[in-house]
Amino acid sequence: MLLKNKVIFLTGGTEGIGFECAKIYHAAGAKLSIISNTQASIDEARLKLLNDDILYIKADVAVAADIQQAIIETVGYFGKIDVIHNNAGISNPSKAVHETTEQEWNTLFDVNVKGVFNTTRFGIDELKKTRGNILNTGSLVGEIGQEIHAAYSATKGAISALTKSMALDYAPYGIRVNAVAPAGVWTPMLRVWSQQQPDANSIENYLDDIHALGYCPEGDVVADACLFLVSDQARFITGCILPVSGGAELGYRRVIHQTVQSIQEKKDLI
Repeated sequence: MLLKNKVIFLTGGTEGIGFECAKIYHAAGAKLSIISNTQASIDEARLKLLNDDILYIKADVAVAADIQQAIIETVGYFGKIDVIHNNAGISNPSKAVHETTEQEWNTLFDVNVKGVFNTTRFGIDELKKTRGNILNTGSLVGEIGQEIHAAYSATKGAISALTKSMALDYAPYGIRVNAVAPAGVWTPMLRVWSQQQPDANSIENYLDDIHALGYCPEGDVVADACLFLVSDQARFITGCILPVSGGAELGYRRVIHQTVQSIQEKKDLI
């Protein structure tokens, strides 16, 4: 019961990594305020996580008024907030910068980055009262980049920088700020993404190969890391961007090496 009686404000908590986090947080004793921008996903999650300790709120992280009201509702229902987990995010479009429309660019930054801005400015006073913490869901691509995902990579790079700056700003209040940085994780969003890629049939093998441990995981592996970071077991950790990547930053090099080796073998046969 690492999170007994803790109240967690979790955005994007109805599917994918967020839903896995909701399950493990609740199992660890937390009370949850789960934020989603679609009623259908809320209804589906409610069927799977029936409990009086869970509050579901339909809100868009990109809309300031929505998040301000969600914070008010959460405090009104539970009396406090101990953790804000900024998990909501989108990945579309799969494009280079020059192919990305202004609307696509703005939407990505509004959800992935402005969402953190909104939850922090409306929730920080509650975290000061509880000496709570903030966890952001980032991505390994924020550090290493990714082909035909310039805007998305830029938002995740911003999340990493925000995490470190916020950690410094809020440390005097005893508030820790950290991020997890997954690589590939099988979620509904990743499955949609995989079908948008130029060679969709090879994506599953590609995602397995880029991880040094040899497979692309499900969201529970990220949720386990998140549980640690929001719990008191990580009480002296702040400003950390924790890779939950199965060595993918090394695996990219492995894939490149295999490709170079294959080319060399073909040359040797000629």
